[in-house]
Amino acid sequence: MPDCVPLHGLDRVSTDVRSILGPDGRIARRLETYETRPQQLEMAEAVAEAIRRNEHLVVEAGTGVGKSFSYLIPAILAVAGDPSDNDRPRRIVISTHTIALQEQLITRDIPFLNAVLPVEFSAVLGKGRSNYISLRRLAGAVAREQAMFNQPTEVEQLESLVDWSLKTTDGSRSDLGFRPMPTVWDEVVSDRNNCLRRSCPQHEQCFYYQALRRAQNADILIVNHALFFSDLAVRRAGGRLLPDYDVVIFDEAHTVEAVAADHLGLTVTSGQLDFALNRLYNDRQNRGLLVHHQQRRLQKLAQDARLAAVDFFDTVRDWQQSQKSPNGRVRVPPSLPNPLSEPLRQLAGDVIDIAGQIESDAERIELMAAAERAGDLAGAVDTWMSHQVDDAVYWIETQQNRQHTTTRLASSPIDIAPILSQLLFDGSLGNPDQCHTGRGTGQFEFSTGRLGISNARHLRLGSPSITSRSVAWSCRQRCRTRSRLPTTRKRVPRRSAAT
Repeated sequence: MPDCVPLHGLDRVSTDVRSILGPDGRIARRLETYETRPQQLEMAEAVAEAIRRNEHLVVEAGTGVGKSFSYLIPAILAVAGDPSDNDRPRRIVISTHTIALQEQLITRDIPFLNAVLPVEFSAVLGKGRSNYISLRRLAGAVAREQAMFNQPTEVEQLESLVDWSLKTTDGSRSDLGFRPMPTVWDEVVSDRNNCLRRSCPQHEQCFYYQALRRAQNADILIVNHALFFSDLAVRRAGGRLLPDYDVVIFDEAHTVEAVAADHLGLTVTSGQLDFALNRLYNDRQNRGLLVHHQQRRLQKLAQDARLAAVDFFDTVRDWQQSQKSPNGRVRVPPSLPNPLSEPLRQLAGDVIDIAGQIESDAERIELMAAAERAGDLAGAVDTWMSHQVDDAVYWIETQQNRQHTTTRLASSPIDIAPILSQLLFDGSLGNPDQCHTGRGTGQFEFSTGRLGISNARHLRLGSPSITSRSVAWSCRQRCRTRSRLPTTRKRVPRRSAAT
């Protein structure tokens, strides 16, 4: 259990909440049509109290309550407290499921509160790394154009990306005027395994690291559930994707369990194998990194791995049909040969050996990353075939269209409550604070139990208008993970609270 640091500096937050949302508050003075909603004020005060007391809080609130202001205002007032108060939260993450809600928060609610609240704060929209272009990889893709791209559309899109990279200040796909083909974007995307970090000549201009620095200095960080739980899975292994934070707010929390299970589980698809092997060598088009480096022997190994993949997934599909499982569930490890993992491992190992002989850092890391992807897929296939992960459910999915059939091998924890309890609510691994909001059925005990929340305060609020409901969960925890970027704020070990 982490050391508990009492919160003493936030007593003013609950009274400030009323001075903002109350009938004579700042919002009422700003908007002539504003009507005070008692449920909104009660929820905001409960959130503020949970932050102050370092508690878990579960709120079920009806439609029309104004939940976003109910957690945004106390969150902002908390992070914008007295700078000399070491007990106040330094950063709060707000996680949503839909892009629409993210856009509402970052483009409407937060700018309005920034103008109304008597405090200064910064808010940043956090995106996953795969949203950003890598300038170094873009230059490399141009240099390898003839070996990597076969279709005129791919070349045209690459040229458009070059033009866009000279104009964009954001560098993310949301700023791009078209949707690039996966084969094109995969060659230029910022990728953790394909990053030279500070050795990169484009490090200072890197869009991803610029965004990470902005997030590092933000008081409020808006992310989606997928990014949050990707970060949680990485923290579980000792890394991180997001900067350290003290509080997290999950809106649309009815989706949290499914997203968490997905990111804490395992997935291998025939499409992933095909994509990874095509990047090394596409025998139908004579394209790929191994063509660029003129590695004919390794091209043959890539062909062998592709044939093994076709054989493997055909066998898996035939076996699934013979089992007649209505939902595709696989209850015991299938008694099937695995002709795929060994060719993938051999290919990955030989590519890594060749990569080590290349002088150019940029060219070497491209090959290394492609090889590691193949090796990771081999390990994932082994894990799924042998059911190596205990207390998990395993299943097979098949999707077929006119062009091809895609097979998905998947697993996820049967019960995510122990994992989330350890990582989030008990804070035994020193993880960040959280706050969640979403739809619910009113079954608080069931919902919180499924998420591993054992000691939360429960609050039910009626709707000013419609009777449909939502649920908000939040918890506060500390995160000890050292920041990899410079920060002007000293981290203070903290206990978690829930809103």
